Amino acid sequence: MTGLVKTQIIQKMKDKKVCIVGLGYIGLPTMGLIASKGFSLVGVDVDSQKIAALNKGEVYIFEDRLEELIQNAIKNNKIKAQAIPTSASVYMIAVPTPLIAENKSPDIIYVKQAIQNVIPHIKEGDLIIIESTCPIGTTEKMQQLIYEARPQLKDKIFLAYCPERVLPGNILYELENNDRVIGGIDKASTEKAVEFYTCFVKGNLFETNAKTAEMCKLVENASRDVNIAFANELSMISDKAGIDVMELIYLANKHPRVNILQPGIGVGGHCIAIDPWFIASNFPKEGKMIRTAREINDYKTLWTIDKIKDYISKFTEENQKQPTVAFLGLTFKPDVDDIRTSPALFITRQIVEEGYNVIAVEPHIEECKNIKLVSYDEALQKADIVFKLVAHTAFKDKSESNIINLCYV
Repeated sequence: MTGLVKTQIIQKMKDKKVCIVGLGYIGLPTMGLIASKGFSLVGVDVDSQKIAALNKGEVYIFEDRLEELIQNAIKNNKIKAQAIPTSASVYMIAVPTPLIAENKSPDIIYVKQAIQNVIPHIKEGDLIIIESTCPIGTTEKMQQLIYEARPQLKDKIFLAYCPERVLPGNILYELENNDRVIGGIDKASTEKAVEFYTCFVKGNLFETNAKTAEMCKLVENASRDVNIAFANELSMISDKAGIDVMELIYLANKHPRVNILQPGIGVGGHCIAIDPWFIASNFPKEGKMIRTAREINDYKTLWTIDKIKDYISKFTEENQKQPTVAFLGLTFKPDVDDIRTSPALFITRQIVEEGYNVIAVEPHIEECKNIKLVSYDEALQKADIVFKLVAHTAFKDKSESNIINLCYV
């Protein structure tokens, strides 16, 4: 696409109003980015506190430049947050898709509700884009939902799926610069969605169908999960065999065609720890490796808890008292404020629930339910045992010999 053609597309699309449903880790930064390109947007969320904060220019997610983008957009009357959708030309769905705890299957109820809420406002020629992580076939189900409620819109709207693929802590940059996969319910829908993303994405836009785009998102994270599971399984074997797993991996990676990842205390976040179940639950016979990898990574967190309890038992036996235990890091990965499905947080809460005296250091959040947060210096002063769970940069230059580093066990 030439620069001239892209400019013409942007000028044509800028007049169209955008409605984003879901103002979380994806929806809010996406709104800020699109507004910075000159679009007018309405953001919709069920959380009244988010709406109130956003309309005052306050952001509740830490991302570099996000607050500046939102405040500039409000100043220029480009964005407004509210509880219900409004008429627009483009609707973006960015709501959560949680797992059903009983059977680890995906729950698309929020996606369905979001679509139902925008259905009364959809007009002929409108574009609806789903960005929420979804099981295969969801976009087609939402198409049926729309046509059942508004049969007059059949074949007169555009519907596409475009999964996000961003890294918390660097979301705005990656929203703009990462390549995107876009799959419509038909070719016209794909092309219409590509036109829209052209206005704010510098990366390549790859066209496909809706099912393939849905699967692509799941496969990307399942692939990473499988590779992490190998490293985690290797670490547990090495521990039992009395081998330094980090030295082992370092040496094995000297082979020109081997690239083993580093092990850890488990897998967290809203993608790698969740998305593989979307495949494994819907394809139980075929998705055996994906399921096993998920189980290994979940087990690694429980294995780490057992290691911690071994340290505690040894201290108790040697000192005839229970120790005060400090944990360094609670987020799901270094240098972010995101605690969703965090193995570090799960570990800390499990030790708290077992009745031990626990304190924690987490420089990226201000409070955490049922966990006492303290400064790094206070943790070292008060704790008998200190476990590092997350490799935050803030801990990088701390070389105290009594810290047990579990980040790569």
